[in-house]
Amino acid sequence: MSARIRPLPGILALGWVIAMAVALLTLPALRIAPNRLVVGTPVYGLEVFGWWVAAILASGALCVGLLVAATTRRRALVALGFLALCAILLALGLGAGAAHRMVGQPPAARASLGAGIWSAAALLSFTMGFAVQASRIAGLGLFVPVLLLAILGTAGHLGAFDSLSLAVEYAARREAVNEAVLQHLGLAGGAVLLGIAGAVLLSLWRRGQGLVAILVGGVQVIPAVALLGALVALVSGLLRLVPSLRDIGLSALGAGPALIGIAAYLLLPLWRGLATALRAPDPASLDAATGLGLTRSQILWRLRLPLGAPILVGALRVAAVQSLGLATLGALIGAGGLGRIVFDGMAQFAPDLILLGAIPIVALSLGAERGLSLAEDAARLRLRA
Repeated sequence: MSARIRPLPGILALGWVIAMAVALLTLPALRIAPNRLVVGTPVYGLEVFGWWVAAILASGALCVGLLVAATTRRRALVALGFLALCAILLALGLGAGAAHRMVGQPPAARASLGAGIWSAAALLSFTMGFAVQASRIAGLGLFVPVLLLAILGTAGHLGAFDSLSLAVEYAARREAVNEAVLQHLGLAGGAVLLGIAGAVLLSLWRRGQGLVAILVGGVQVIPAVALLGALVALVSGLLRLVPSLRDIGLSALGAGPALIGIAAYLLLPLWRGLATALRAPDPASLDAATGLGLTRSQILWRLRLPLGAPILVGALRVAAVQSLGLATLGALIGAGGLGRIVFDGMAQFAPDLILLGAIPIVALSLGAERGLSLAEDAARLRLRA
């Protein structure tokens, strides 16, 4: 029998349609500027989308109406489908409207996203999240964004969004952005691995766990920029004392200090998660394992770690998301990554260049959080089985 779900109140559905209409009709959908440094002239939704806006509002009204009346998963899935259609129509209409507006404009002209588009995207994301939750299908929250990104990415590859400022900035820096994404992933992933190694070593020092708690907790109160600067000064001093360290690739700037600094912030969630996971088995289970003749190593691998797996994955999820965010600051000391693009945009007062670096960071963080959340849920279900 189909699972029952709690419907949205009717007043919220009406409010959604009104809010979407306000976002698309009264707030700027685009801003057309003669260059990337100027705010530009606002262009509103009806001018950009034309009658597409009616299709978007109609689809949105239908899907929210389905969610209001939804009592089954099937209706929630149909509503989710209409929401996805809204998102696709919104994106394609935006690209077509920008292309029309950019005809006859000088090469330096830019068509930037306006507040109306950001508001409409937030509304769609919120409602799609509710529809995914209402469907109660595991993995759908990851599948839907990936599918939409694939569809919109294909449309972008075919030139549907070439007139938008973000696409122009990406086309001008394609190789640099792709390289920055790989650098960012390498920096964040390396910091997580270094943090795991550090958390394991700290956990082995049983008599000093009180001191370890003070140290790893104390790192959290130090501003990240201050810690990175202190590491640069520390490594510089070390290189002056031992110049031969330069021969093995050690440098005061670059990925080395950034990895150490980011890993230091990850020690708290990883160390605490590991300690909690090792305490997951109840005393009776440990006594039974000891009575069966299992060694401490066997108890660790066969009892403590399997029972603590959900906790370990949860700690890894927190550390991975934190690492992806902190890796942005690595650009301040020459470690590269997407932070370099963000800070270049700030230095040039170019909002679209900032977004070009910030959007992949947000996407990577959300992807890591969602993927590891699914792994954590799977580990919990395996324990219950």
